[in-house]
Amino acid sequence: MPEWMILTENLTKRFPCSTAGAERDCTPLDASGPGDEALTWFTAVDRVTLKVPPGEIMALLGPNGAGKTTTVRMLASILKPSEGWARVAGFDTVHNARQVRHTIGLLTELPGLYLRMRADEYLAFFGQLQGLSDEQIRQRTESLMQRFGLAAAYRQRIAEYSKGMRQKLALIRAMIHDPGLLLLDEPTSAMDPQSAKLVRDAILDLRQDQRTVLVCTHNLTEAELLADRIAIIRRGQIVALDTQARLKTQLLGPPLLEVRLSHTLDGQLADVTDLVEVESSGDDWFRYRTPSPATTNPALLNRLAGLDAKVLTLSEVPGSLEDVYLRIVEGEDDDGC
Repeated sequence: MPEWMILTENLTKRFPCSTAGAERDCTPLDASGPGDEALTWFTAVDRVTLKVPPGEIMALLGPNGAGKTTTVRMLASILKPSEGWARVAGFDTVHNARQVRHTIGLLTELPGLYLRMRADEYLAFFGQLQGLSDEQIRQRTESLMQRFGLAAAYRQRIAEYSKGMRQKLALIRAMIHDPGLLLLDEPTSAMDPQSAKLVRDAILDLRQDQRTVLVCTHNLTEAELLADRIAIIRRGQIVALDTQARLKTQLLGPPLLEVRLSHTLDGQLADVTDLVEVESSGDDWFRYRTPSPATTNPALLNRLAGLDAKVLTLSEVPGSLEDVYLRIVEGEDDDGC
């Protein structure tokens, strides 16, 4: 098994502004050949460097047009980089495109199903493209259709499937050849809550097999549940990349803690302000931040006990991935980036 399932360096993709759209930020590019001097280009992905080990689930977050789908298409050997390079399971996405396509399972936001075909025919077709035997196709199809609750619709035409059923079938197609890397673009879109949970559980199960997953999603709650690490892409650049816990510490500051009492605060708050900086309070609670909770919290509890305050709970108020995301995206907008 390779050290890195995804490895990129300065991965960049530019499009001529005639194809990128007039609303894009187009800039002249240094002359690269005769007649090219007057062209302007839009940079969709800008010097992205990533290292994703086997077995990791990484969520790629970003607003519309940030470069998520373009990045995935380069990793899938669909688009050729303008600069830089990418390797998937050790295979170069340009020079070893065939091996890359056998290594990955790709689910795009618009999967383009063949609606006239039956589900079993459709999956058999894609299994054959991946070089599977008839027996392998049968076993994988039956197992995955059962897992995703589609066994009863096995021989049904895809045109008769609901939106959620079609999305699940597209995911089964991506998994039919048991790939080492799944590239999933909005995998639970159009699904009901129960079906979405099935898909999330399946993604989490893949970690046990050292399967690598890159999930592009707008669903921050889903990313928070699934991902080992979070990458946030903005205007083609990775602007944050780390575990959720580290991102929250870096961007949201020290942990926010809450004390709740069994009675109303009766002047005790003024007696603890030398220990903690209170951010907010109510009739029987208050919240504060501290960079050293291991020492501050015991001192605070001792102080409150000396004031005859009856503490019910002292707990951390968890920061959300949404708070982190908005801090990065809105912060960059404020800077005019």
